[in-house]
Amino acid sequence: MIMQKLSLVCLMLLLLSSCKQTKQEEYTSIAELRERYASGDPKRWPAPNLDSSIVNFKEIGHLDDVPFPEDNPYSKAKADLGKKLFFDPRLSVSGQIACASCHNSELGWTDNLTRSFGHDRQNGKRNAMTIMNAAFAHELFWDGRASSLEDQARFPIADPVEMNETLNLAVDKIAEVEGYKPLFQEAFGKDTISLEYIQKAIATFERTLISRTSKFDRFIDGRPDQFSDEEVLGLHLFRTKARCINCHNSGYFSDNQYHNDGQVLFGTKDEDFGRFNVTGDTADIGKFRTPSLREVGRTGPWMHHGHFPSLRDVVEYYNLGNPQVIQKRYLGTPRDSLIPEVSPILQKLNLTREEMNALEAFLNTLTSGDLRTRAPKLPK
Repeated sequence: MIMQKLSLVCLMLLLLSSCKQTKQEEYTSIAELRERYASGDPKRWPAPNLDSSIVNFKEIGHLDDVPFPEDNPYSKAKADLGKKLFFDPRLSVSGQIACASCHNSELGWTDNLTRSFGHDRQNGKRNAMTIMNAAFAHELFWDGRASSLEDQARFPIADPVEMNETLNLAVDKIAEVEGYKPLFQEAFGKDTISLEYIQKAIATFERTLISRTSKFDRFIDGRPDQFSDEEVLGLHLFRTKARCINCHNSGYFSDNQYHNDGQVLFGTKDEDFGRFNVTGDTADIGKFRTPSLREVGRTGPWMHHGHFPSLRDVVEYYNLGNPQVIQKRYLGTPRDSLIPEVSPILQKLNLTREEMNALEAFLNTLTSGDLRTRAPKLPK
C-alpha cells in the first residue's frame, strides 16, 4: 500500500514536471527563439498553434513569385498602360475620380479613411483595402465578389457610389483619346480599345505593386539582429498563443478564406452581411475575406468598416475573443435567426499587456519600404 502511494506521488510529480516543461516550452527563452526563428530553416521553428479545422496550412515566410495568368502575361508596355489608366479620372462620369483616388501610393495604396468617398462625395459602405500584394489574392473585395484582378477592375467604374460610369461609355471616352491608341498597340499588338484590354492593363499594373523586403523577411533570412526581444516574442505569440496564424498564414499572411470575426454589427446602421451578399448562403452571413497583414502598419484604419483607428484596438478586440455587437431589440424576433456565429477559430486569448505590446511590435515588422510613385502624365 505504501509502495502504491509512493508510486502515485512520483507519477503526480512527473506529471507536474511535464506540465511545467510544456509551459516553459511555450516561450523557452528569447535567445533560443531568436536563434530558431532566424536560422533560415522554418523546420526548426516551434510548432504553430493550429485549430483542428485548419486544412492546407502554409507557413508564414517570404512572398512567392508574382503569378501572372496565362491569358494576361506580364509586359512592361501593358503595366505602363495600366498605370496611366489607374490614375485616369476620365474613367469616371464626373472626370474627377480615378482608381488612385481611393488607392493612394503615399498612403499604403489605400486612403487611410474610415470609408472612402466617391461620386458626389458619397461614402462607400466599407473601408478601402490596400491593393499592395493583391496579386496573391484569390478573390477581391472584402466579400470576394470579383474572381480576379481583371474582374475587379470593372466594379469601381460602374459602382454608382464610386466612379458611377456606364462601362461602355467609359471605354468610349478612353477610345476618344488619341494618345492612348499607340499605347494599346504596344501593349496588345492592336490599337483596339476595349473593356477587356482596359481590365487586363490595370490588373497587370496592380500585380507590380508588391511589398519590398521587410524587417521580418530579413530576420528569418538569418539576420537575428533585425528583431528586438519584444519583436521576437511577438512573432512567437503570433504563431502560438495568439493564434493569428490560423487565418493569417503563408507569405501573403492570409489564408484567402472567409471568416466571421464578430463584426457584422447586427441591427445597427452599419450592419453588413459580407460574403452572404455574394453567395446568398446563410452560412456566409458575417464572413469577410482575410486581409493580408503585409504593410498592415500603414493601411489603417482597420477592419472592413474602418472603425478601429489603431492596431492596438484590433489586438485588444481579438484578445477578448471577438465579442459581437447585436441590437437586443431583434432578439426573440424572426430576424434573430440571421444572427451569425463568430468563427470558432477565434477564442479568448488571455494575452497580458506585455504580450499585446509584443504582438503589435511584430505586426509592424511586416511593413516594408516606401512604394510611393508619381502620377504618370496622361495621354491626350
